Formats: sequence, C-alpha cells, structure tokens
Amino acid sequence: MKVLMINGSPHANGNTALALAEMKKIFDAEGIETEVMHIGNKDIRGCIACNTCAKKGSCVFDDEVNEAARKFEECDGIVVGSPVYYAGANATLAAFLTRLFYSTPFDKTMKVGAAVVAARRGGLSATFDELNKFFTISGMPVASGQYWNSVHGRAPGEAAQDAEGMQSMRTLARNMAFLMKSIALGKEQYGLPEKEPFERTNFIR
Repeated sequence: MKVLMINGSPHANGNTALALAEMKKIFDAEGIETEVMHIGNKDIRGCIACNTCAKKGSCVFDDEVNEAARKFEECDGIVVGSPVYYAGANATLAAFLTRLFYSTPFDKTMKVGAAVVAARRGGLSATFDELNKFFTISGMPVASGQYWNSVHGRAPGEAAQDAEGMQSMRTLARNMAFLMKSIALGKEQYGLPEKEPFERTNFIR
C-alpha cells in the first residue's frame, strides 16, 4: 500500500513537515510506503477553466500537478498538509489541489484522504474544513484522528513541543492505515460501490 504526502508549506522543514514526518513513522511501522512531495514553494498557477484537461486527460500546464497526478492515481491514500494563512490554506497549495482534483479523470472513490494543518494559534479548523472538501467531493473516505488534525507552532520545530498535536498525528496515521487496509479487503470481497449515471442539475436554466 502507498500514501502520497503533500507538504503545502513553503518551508520544507517547518512545522507542517514535522507533522507529516510523525505520521510517516507510523506508516513505516505499518508497512505502508510513503512519498512526500514538497510543493509549497513551487511556482504553481491557478486553474484558468480552459477545460483542456477534459480532452487530454491532464492539465494544460505541465508542472508538479501532472507529476502528482500519476502518483495520486497509484496510491491508496493521500495526506495534504498546510500552514494556516488568514484562516485558510497556503494559496499555492490551494491552486495545486484545485488543478489536481479537477484535471485528473481517474476514479478516486475509496482512496483515503487526510488533511493536516499547522498554525501558531488560530484558523486551524477553517483550513482543515477547506482541505477536506477536496476529498468529500471525490467519493473519498476522510481519515480522522483523536481531534481535528492540527499542530501548533510558529518557529520551525516548535510543533514538536505540542505533545497532543504530535499524538494526534500518530493516531491519525494508525486510523488511516487501518481504513486503507479495511477498504482493500472490502474491495476484494465486495468491489466498489455501484455508481449511478451522474445527474447534473444547474440552478439556472
């Protein structure tokens, strides 16, 4: 099994990375392969709604988004980590996720998603909600821990002092590992849920 971990912080070794590293220890112990992509300091532009992806199956801008798309298709779960900026995710990460989820044609049903956020003090739950919406619109089960998946810290490394936050990361990783393994067993026995033809209803006709 494999988990793709996205570090959406501009700092490769900041508190977001620390939280993801704490999860990685558990995944390693559970025999789950991980790969970390650091995208928070990349030059990633937002979606321009050109819909080229509908024709070619990938984003028109050939950058880290298309690289991640291949890894995302192959993985069993994805962890997205972000610092909090004005009670929201890093704008680079938001642009990355918007294009990644919109441009990829493969079925994401039953891939497990988890969001992790880091902040000095506030805005954690709002950012957590923002990230989870990418999973829930895609038929992806959302892994939870013992609290909202967050750590506190300002200077790099400070989150290590947040004992509850670090424990939350370990609990989240264990729960996510269990959920992925359980889904794999369920797929073997029952397959994926039946899909109905999509009913698209616009509010203005």
